[in-house]
Amino acid sequence: MTDSTATGAGAPGADPEALAPVATADMPAPPAEDDSAPIDWKVAGPAGVLLLAVVAWGLISPDTFSGFAGDALESVVADFGWLFVLAGTVFVFFIIAIAVSKFGHIRLGQDNEEPEFSTPSWIAMMFAAGMGIGLLFYGVAEPLSHYRTPVPGHARHEVGTAMATTMFHWTLHPWSLYAIVGLAIAYGTFRLGRKQLISAAFIPLIGAKRAEGPLGRVIDILAIFATVFGTAASLGIGVLQIAAGLGKTGILENPGTWTLVGIIVILGAAFLASALSGVSKGIQYISNFNMIAAFILAVFVLLLGPTVAILNTIPTAMGSYLDQFFQMASRTASSANRTAGDWLSTWTIFYWAWWVSWSPFVGMFIARISRGRTIREFIFTVVLVPSLVSLVWFAIFGGSAITLEQDGQSIWGDGTAENQLFDLLATLPLGQLAGIIAMVLLATFFITSADSASTVMGTMSQSGRLTAAKPVTAFWGITTAAIAAVLLVSGGEDALNNLQNVTILAASPFLIIIIALMFAIVRGLSDDPMYLDEKEKRRFALKLARERRMAEHEARKNAAARKHAGPRKRPDRAPDGR
Repeated sequence: MTDSTATGAGAPGADPEALAPVATADMPAPPAEDDSAPIDWKVAGPAGVLLLAVVAWGLISPDTFSGFAGDALESVVADFGWLFVLAGTVFVFFIIAIAVSKFGHIRLGQDNEEPEFSTPSWIAMMFAAGMGIGLLFYGVAEPLSHYRTPVPGHARHEVGTAMATTMFHWTLHPWSLYAIVGLAIAYGTFRLGRKQLISAAFIPLIGAKRAEGPLGRVIDILAIFATVFGTAASLGIGVLQIAAGLGKTGILENPGTWTLVGIIVILGAAFLASALSGVSKGIQYISNFNMIAAFILAVFVLLLGPTVAILNTIPTAMGSYLDQFFQMASRTASSANRTAGDWLSTWTIFYWAWWVSWSPFVGMFIARISRGRTIREFIFTVVLVPSLVSLVWFAIFGGSAITLEQDGQSIWGDGTAENQLFDLLATLPLGQLAGIIAMVLLATFFITSADSASTVMGTMSQSGRLTAAKPVTAFWGITTAAIAAVLLVSGGEDALNNLQNVTILAASPFLIIIIALMFAIVRGLSDDPMYLDEKEKRRFALKLARERRMAEHEARKNAAARKHAGPRKRPDRAPDGR
C-alpha cells in the first residue's frame, strides 16, 4: 500500500510515455497531455510556501514543532477520531456498491475501447504499487506488536486478533480509498477528457467554473500538502529502517540522528540524478527490481522459516478478519471502557490518515494504468489483488515472528519496530545477506517513491500535465526529503511518533475532500451517456412489457366474457323453413 499501498509505489516509476492516454477520433486528447502546460502558481506557490514554512519551523525550533504536533494530534483524535473510523468503513461499502451497481459496466474510456495494458501487466504494476516501504517496516512489527500487547477489548497472545487487526489496516480499507480517488480521476480523464487533477473530478458536483477557480485550487493545494507529508512519512520510516539495518548487519555501529540525515542526502541525490536524467526506463527497471527483490525476500522467509506455521496463518488471518470486521470498524476512543484512544492514534487513525495522504498519488497512478477497463473490473481488481498480496506478506513475516515468540525465540528486543525485520532475518541461514538485500530494497523504494510522488505533485501543480517539468519534479522531491529530515530530527528518539503525528494533522483536511468526492462520483456517473442510454432502454422495455401485460389482460378479460355469455342462440325457423 503503496505502502501497502501507498508507501512504496515502485511501479509509478513506469515509463510516463507508456502511461500517456491516447486521443481517439471521437474523444479529444485530455488536457493533461499538454506538455506545454505552465506552472499554476496559484497552486504551486501557496503549497510551496506552506511546506517551506514547515521546514523552517522544524529547523529553527524543533522542540516547539514536535510539541505542537503532539498537542494538535490529541485534539484531532479526541474530536474527530470518530470521523476517520466511520469514513474508512463508508469508503469500503461505497466503492463495492458502485462496483455492483448499474454503473459497473461503464468503461473508463470510450464505450468500445480496449484496455491499454494486458491484464497480467496491469495486475503486475498494481502488485508493484502494493509492495513498499510500509510493508517492509510493519510486516514483522505490527502482527508481533498486536500479539504481545493486547488490542483494545482483547487479551494478549491472540494470533487471530493480531492478524485480523493487521489485515484491517492494510487490505480493504486503504485500497477502497485509493479506488475512489483513482476512479474519479480515470473517469474524468479518459472518458470525459478532463485534466488529470483532483479538482477536475469535482466538476459534476461544483461545476467547471468553481473547479477551475479558487475552490478547485484549494483542493489541489490540499492534495499536494497531504501527499508531501504522506510521502515524507514513508521516506522517514524507510530511513529509520535502513539505519537500523546498518547497525544490525555490522556495517555501521550505533547509527544516530546525523546518520539518518546522511542517508536522506545520499538517497536524495540518487533520486535527483534519476529524476533529472530523463531516463524513465531506468526508473522502470528499478521498479521491476523492487518487485523481484520483494518476491525473493518473501520466498526466502517462507521456505527457510516456519513454513507450515506460515501457511496455517493465512486462513487464520482471513477468517479472523472476516469474523472481527465490524468490531474493528466500530472501535473508537469510547471502546474498551474509554481506553482505546491512545491505541487508535498509534495504529488505526494513523493508518487512515496515512492512506488519505497517499490517495492523490496512488489514485493518479492506478488511474493512469487502468484506461479501457470497466468500472466493475477496475474496482474489484484494485481492491482485491493488493489486499491478497498484503495478506500473504503479513502471514509470511508476521507469522514467522509470532511463531518465534511462541517457541521462546523472541525477536521483540526493545520493541523498536525498525529493528525487528533484521532480527527476524538473522534467525535464518544467510540472514545477514538477506538483511543487506532488504536495505537495498528499502533504498530503491525510497528512490522510486520520491521520484513518482514528486512527479505526481508536479502534475498537480502544472494544470494536470502528465509529465511534469524536471525543475518542478526536483523541487517537490527536495522539499519532501527535507520534510522527512525535519520530522526525524525534531522527533529525536521519538522520531517515529513524530512522523505519525504530523501525517495525521496534514491529512485531516483532505479527508473531507475524499468524502465529498464520493458525491461527485455518483453525480458524474448518473449523467454518463451509457448509463442514461441503458436507463432509457430499461424504461422503454418496462413500458413495452407493461403494455404487453395490459393487452394480454384485456384479451383474457374478453375471452372470459365470451365464455360467460355462453354459445349464441340460433333464431327459430319459420314454418315454411325460412
